[in-house]
Amino acid sequence: MISTGGAPTAPRARDEWARHWHHPGLPGLDLLRARYVRHAFPRHAHDGYVLCAVTSGVEAVGLRDGVVRAGRGGIVMINPEVPHSARAGAPEGWSYATLYPSADVVADIARETTGLRGTAGFVRTVADEPGTGRLITGIHRAAEAGNALAADSLLRIALARLLRGHGGPLPARAPRSAGTRAAARARAVLEERMADPPTLEELARELGTGPFALLRAFRAAYGMPPHTWLTDARVRRARRLLEAGTPPARTAVAVGFTDQPHLNRHFTRIVGVPPGAYRRERAAVGTVGGEPGTTRTRARGAAEQQPAPPRLPARPLARKNVQDLGGGAS
Repeated sequence: MISTGGAPTAPRARDEWARHWHHPGLPGLDLLRARYVRHAFPRHAHDGYVLCAVTSGVEAVGLRDGVVRAGRGGIVMINPEVPHSARAGAPEGWSYATLYPSADVVADIARETTGLRGTAGFVRTVADEPGTGRLITGIHRAAEAGNALAADSLLRIALARLLRGHGGPLPARAPRSAGTRAAARARAVLEERMADPPTLEELARELGTGPFALLRAFRAAYGMPPHTWLTDARVRRARRLLEAGTPPARTAVAVGFTDQPHLNRHFTRIVGVPPGAYRRERAAVGTVGGEPGTTRTRARGAAEQQPAPPRLPARPLARKNVQDLGGGAS
């Protein structure tokens, strides 16, 4: 594989696999089940929430204030728009089952099952919750079997349990300073001119500030410099275009990447699967559940095989989880 600078990059480990998909019976929820060894997610953020159940190995998550680690039985909880990175925290890598619920899904469950005021979120990033981890794995198992009723039920149980144990209102936005306003204006310009963005010096001049002042303000506001934020924003927009059926080559040009290999590199690093595989999973939503297929990526004409996730064994819904369905606010 070739990096953007022309230098070779490490190929994906043979024992890595991933499936990032959406079940049509579970609106507002994306699913990722994967094993990574050498793959590392660069700093990025999400529109909605991230809930990871680590099933083996160790995941290391980089946040503004340091690195946290989660091993088997650990749950990682990340609120919307929180910049973070992720990589293996042990030589053997890590496996996990991840949920990406939208803000509306979390808000509905918080309103029904908790007394939290304001926008509900999570007050800690990592918790040792093996029971909830099994629930999250059960959501994947049910969805892959085409059982949307069971998956939706377990989703509500798991989210209610995490919100009761680790939830709290997200902090209100601080009053905007001059630097914060400049960062917000810069973000709007980059969003609008994503395919042909200005340089940092041009952007600062346009906003009436200095390049270093803008760089500091942008990093303080969004947890990453403008060029990193722009790459993440391009990948987010690429996801929406791919979900709408746009081919990867056209998507790459539309969001400002130089070509499809450029899109492939950044998309795979941030999302965890190549754009072609991401688009195929969305195109196959009519096949409820569906067999996890083999992902094939291309780098400069060379094909790379990525094995499919192993099937999860079927298990009955535990009695305690059935009882949790009737729970109210605690």
